[in-house]
Amino acid sequence: MAEQTGAEDLVLAAANAGVQVCFANPGTTEMWVVDALAKNPSIRAVLALHETVCTGAADGYGRMLRKPALTLLHLGPGLANGISQLHNARRARTPMVNLIGDMATWHTEADPVLASDIEALSRTSHPRGKAALYLGGEALLQPGLMAAGKIAVASGAVLICENSFARIDRGEGLPHVQRLPYFPQEAAKELAKFSMLIAVDARLPVAMFGYKDGPSHLVNLPDDAVWELDSGPFTITGTLEKLAQAVGVSGVQPGVNCGGVFSAMSRPSVPSGRLTAAALCIALAALQPPDAIIVDESLTSGGAYWEASKGVPCFSHLTLTGGAIGCGPPLAVGAAIACPERIVLNLQADGSAMYSLQAFWTQARENLRVITIICANRTYAILKVELSRQKIGNHNSATTRSLTSIGQPDLDWVCLAKGMGISHASRATSIEELKQQLAAALERSGPSLIEALLV
Repeated sequence: MAEQTGAEDLVLAAANAGVQVCFANPGTTEMWVVDALAKNPSIRAVLALHETVCTGAADGYGRMLRKPALTLLHLGPGLANGISQLHNARRARTPMVNLIGDMATWHTEADPVLASDIEALSRTSHPRGKAALYLGGEALLQPGLMAAGKIAVASGAVLICENSFARIDRGEGLPHVQRLPYFPQEAAKELAKFSMLIAVDARLPVAMFGYKDGPSHLVNLPDDAVWELDSGPFTITGTLEKLAQAVGVSGVQPGVNCGGVFSAMSRPSVPSGRLTAAALCIALAALQPPDAIIVDESLTSGGAYWEASKGVPCFSHLTLTGGAIGCGPPLAVGAAIACPERIVLNLQADGSAMYSLQAFWTQARENLRVITIICANRTYAILKVELSRQKIGNHNSATTRSLTSIGQPDLDWVCLAKGMGISHASRATSIEELKQQLAAALERSGPSLIEALLV
C-alpha cells in the first residue's frame, strides 16, 4: 500500500476539523494538494480564475457560516494577488485557512524566478450624558444584537455599528442600529454626542485616511469613559446577556415599549421613473425577498439603502471591511456556497467590480443563486467627492476628468457577464425595467446580472 502523502494528511486534517470547501487557483507546486482533494470528496473544491476571487470568496463564506474555508494559492505571486481580499478578511475577523505552495526545499537554493518570501508576504496581510454601545463582530449577529437591543431599551444607550462591518443581521423585529458615518469629521461629530462609549467586539474607530486638519482617532473621551468588551470567559453574546441582566431587562419585550429600538415591519413603496442611485436603493429594499443576503459594495451609490431597508423582512448585510475594493463579487460567491438555501443580492459599484469580475465565472460554473446589480454611474464617484472635500486642484481639468471617469469607452456589463457564462444578463434604464428584471431574476435558480444605468 502506498504511503500517505503530507498533502493527504493536510487535507484529511482539514476535513476532520470540519472544513467543507476549498476555493482554489492552483499551479504546479500545488498539484499534490489537488490530488489530495480529489481523494477526499468531503471537501468541495471550487475553482476560481484569480486568487482575489479565492480569498474574497473564502471571506464571504466565513462571514456567513463563522467557520473557515480553505484557499489554495500558487506561490508568493498568487498570495500577493489575493492579499487585497485577505486585508478585508482580516478587518472582518473572518476565519480562513490559506494554503500557499512553495518551491521544493532542494530547489530553493537555485533561486527560481517564482521564488519569494512567502512568510514575509503573509504577515502583511445623543445628548451628552448618554452612553453608546459601539458594536462589531459577533455583537451584530442576531443573538448578540437582540441582547444589545434590550440593553438599549432598559438603559437608554444608543446602538451604533462600525461603518465597515463584516456582517449585521437586520430587518423587522431586530434592533435598528445607527451606522457610523464614513467620513471622519462626521463620525467624530456623531461620537462627540456621548459621554461614554462601550465598544463590544469592535476596534475603536479611526479615520480611513488622513485629512489635513482632520482627526485620526475618532473617539475623544477620557480613558475611564471608554470601555472595551471582548468575550473573556463568555461568548460576546453571553457577555451582552449578562450586561442586559445587570441593567434590568426582565420586562423588556421586543416591539413592546421599546422606544423605537426594534424595527417595525416597513417596506418602502417601489418608486417610478428615473433610475437614480437613491431610487435603486429604495427599489431593492422594496423587492428583496425574506432571508436574503445583501453583499453591499455599492460605495457612493448605496447611501439610501441603510435607512430604506431597516424594516424589511430579516436579512444579513455584508460590506467592504478593509477598504480594498473588489470584494463584492467574490464575497457573493462565498456567501452563496455557504448558504445555498438563501438568495444573495450583490449591490455592486461598477468601478470596483472590475477588480474581481472573474468571480462571475465561478458563479456561473457553480450555478450559484447570486443576483448582481451593477450601479453603473461610469465614474469613480468617491474620488470626485474626495477632491471636493480636500479642495485639491482643478476638478474640471481634462486630466482630472480622465482619471475619475470609467467611460470612453463605456463598460458593457451585459457582455462582460455573458462572456463569463452568466447567460441571464440585462440592462435597466428605468425603475420599471429594474423591477421587471429583478422579479425575473428572483425566480431563477442560477446567477443573474442587471446593469442599472444610473442618471
